[in-house]
Amino acid sequence: MSLPKKYTPLLLGLAVAIGVFIGGKLSFSDSSDRLFTSNSKKDKLNRLIDYIDLEYVDEVNTDSIVDVTVNGILDNLDPHSTYIPQKDLQRMTENLQGDFVGIGVSYYTYKDTIAVIKPTPGGPSEAAGIKGGDRIVMADGDSIFGEKWSNEAIVGKLKGEKNTKVDLKVYRKGEPELLEFRIKRTDIPIKSVDAAYMLTENLGYIKINKFAETTYKEFKDALNHLQEKGATQLALDLRDNLGGFLTIAEQIVDEFLPDDTLILFTKNKKGTIEKSFATKKGDFESGQVFVLINENSASASEIVAGALQDNDKGTIVGRRSYGKGLVQREMALGDGSAVRLTVSRYYTPTGRSIQRPYTNGGNDTYYKDYYKRLRDGEFTNENKIQVDDSLKFTTPNGKVVYGGGGIIPDVFVPLDTSVQNETLTYIERRGYINYFVFEELEKNRDAFSGMSKDEFVNDYQVSNDLVIKFQNYLNLRERTKITFAAYYSQMKLMIKAAFADQLYTRNEFEQIINTSDVMVEEVILLSQE
Repeated sequence: MSLPKKYTPLLLGLAVAIGVFIGGKLSFSDSSDRLFTSNSKKDKLNRLIDYIDLEYVDEVNTDSIVDVTVNGILDNLDPHSTYIPQKDLQRMTENLQGDFVGIGVSYYTYKDTIAVIKPTPGGPSEAAGIKGGDRIVMADGDSIFGEKWSNEAIVGKLKGEKNTKVDLKVYRKGEPELLEFRIKRTDIPIKSVDAAYMLTENLGYIKINKFAETTYKEFKDALNHLQEKGATQLALDLRDNLGGFLTIAEQIVDEFLPDDTLILFTKNKKGTIEKSFATKKGDFESGQVFVLINENSASASEIVAGALQDNDKGTIVGRRSYGKGLVQREMALGDGSAVRLTVSRYYTPTGRSIQRPYTNGGNDTYYKDYYKRLRDGEFTNENKIQVDDSLKFTTPNGKVVYGGGGIIPDVFVPLDTSVQNETLTYIERRGYINYFVFEELEKNRDAFSGMSKDEFVNDYQVSNDLVIKFQNYLNLRERTKITFAAYYSQMKLMIKAAFADQLYTRNEFEQIINTSDVMVEEVILLSQE
C-alpha cells in the first residue's frame, strides 16, 4: 500500500510545463536578424493586431489577443511546446533553478493569517528564531492579515532582493506581546531530493521529484551519505517525476555507467545528431541500481531509466512511463514572457524514441491518454501494455525493449487498488489531512518537542481515536458522511506522515509512507535475490 499519487491530467497539464524543459545543451545558431526579419506572414499578424487596437469599435486588451494567438500557434505544433506568460515565468524559473530569494518559511494562510508550518532548516527564519505555529501579522509596518491580502501580495512582502531585510511582527501562542524579528532575505533552496535513507543494510533509497539545476549536487551528496552507511545497492525513485534539465539527467546517469558508454543522442530538424557519453566520474558503477517509475515519470526521468535499461545496467521497476521524448529550449519573447519550443528529439542508446504519438486527436486527446490506459487495464495487468513490434530494439545483452510510448519496466508492479481509491485521493488533494494535523499540533506542539526523528518514525502510533477525530473533522467541512472503516490503516499512515512532514522533513514523510509501499517492497525483495 502507498500514499495515493496525484496523477490526474490536471497535474500533468500544470507540471509538464516544468517537466518538458530538458534543453540546455543545444545551440540555437540563428541570429536575431534572421529570426525576426519581416515577411508577409508576420506582417499580416502585426497588421491585424494594429487594426484591432486602432479601429475596433470596443476597447480590447490586445495583450490578451497576442497571448491567445501565441497559444493557438503552439497548439498546432506539439503538446510540449508551451507559452509562459510574464506573470508565471519567474515562478517556473525559480522551480527549475532550485532556489528563490526569501525568508525561508513554509506556511498556510490560516483563518486569514500567515501561520508558519515550519522554518526552512538552515534558513534565515530558523536562525532568527521563527517557530512552527507562529503567526506573521506584520511586515515592514504593514499588517498582512485579513481577506484583502491575496497569497501573491503576501509573497511579495516576504520575498525581495537578496540581502535586503524585512522587519516582522509575530504572534506566538503563550507570549503576552508580539515578537519582533529582523530577517535578511537570502537564497532559499527548493529541494528536488525528497528523501535519502537506508531501506536495508545494503540497499539505499533516493527519491527525486524533478531535475533542477541543483538536483545533481543534492543527489551526489545523498549518494555519498548512503555509501558511507554501506549502500552497495540503490533504489532510485523517479515516480511522479515529470522531468527537468537534460544535462542534470545525464550527470546522474553518469554515476552508474562505465566511461565512454552512450547515454543518449538527440536529433534536430536538420538531422544533426549530438551524442552524450559517460565520463570517468561515476562513483556507483559497480553498484546495483533499481529505478522506480510509473505512468507519471516523464522526460528526464525517462532518460535516466532508458539509458540504464538500454545499457543493461540495473533493473527498471514499476509501470510504463509517460512517454515524452521531445527536447525544449526556452526563448525569450522580449516582453518578459517566453516560449519553450521543441527543438529536437532524444533517443535512448539502442536508438529508440519513447515519445508517444500526439498527432491523432490533438493535445486534449494526448493529455487524456492516462484515462485510456486506465480503462484498458494497463495499470493492473502488464499483458495489457500495447507495444509496436516494428519499434523493437535489443540491448547488448539481448534484452528486447520497445520504443514509441514510454519505458516499459523490467519488473511490472501493478497499481495498488487497495489504497488508490477516489475517496483517499480526494482527501489528499484537498489538503484536509495537512490542515487537520496543523490544528492538532496547535493544541499541544510541545508534546513532540523531545522526540527525535528516528523515535517518531519508529515508535509514534496514530490512535484509532485520532482517526475518528479526523473523520468528524472532515465530515463537518464536507457536510457529508465519510467513514474510514475500510482503510483505517491507510489513514493512520497518511496522518502520521503528515505529522512527520510538519515536525521534521520530507525525508521522514517518505520513510513512513514507504513502509507499506508495494513497489518499494518489491525492490527490497529483488535486492535480496
